[in-house]
Amino acid sequence: MPEILEKLAQTVEGSKKNRNITILTLSTCMWCKKCKAWLKDHDVQYKYVDVDQIDFKEKSKIIDYLRDKYQARVSYPYMICDNEVVVGYNPGKYEELMKSGGD
Repeated sequence: MPEILEKLAQTVEGSKKNRNITILTLSTCMWCKKCKAWLKDHDVQYKYVDVDQIDFKEKSKIIDYLRDKYQARVSYPYMICDNEVVVGYNPGKYEELMKSGGD
């Protein structure tokens, strides 16, 4: 994870800490809120950054990093789970990732 994401990310505590999860969201996005709620309901610890609440230059750096590193389109919510990416709200994929995490 780049330093800028580490600096900006806020942690939400949960008892399931077996995966390193960071989500990039928009504070007003219904699907982003559903993603956060899914993680909370499943007691998963995660970090998040509401990209619409940060400086434009920081947002640009983050988006450039995501495009270079993961070669995936950038849409929200954007979940990085260890080294895997889930673009968009996809509870089926979240469940799959949690099961493969060994918790």
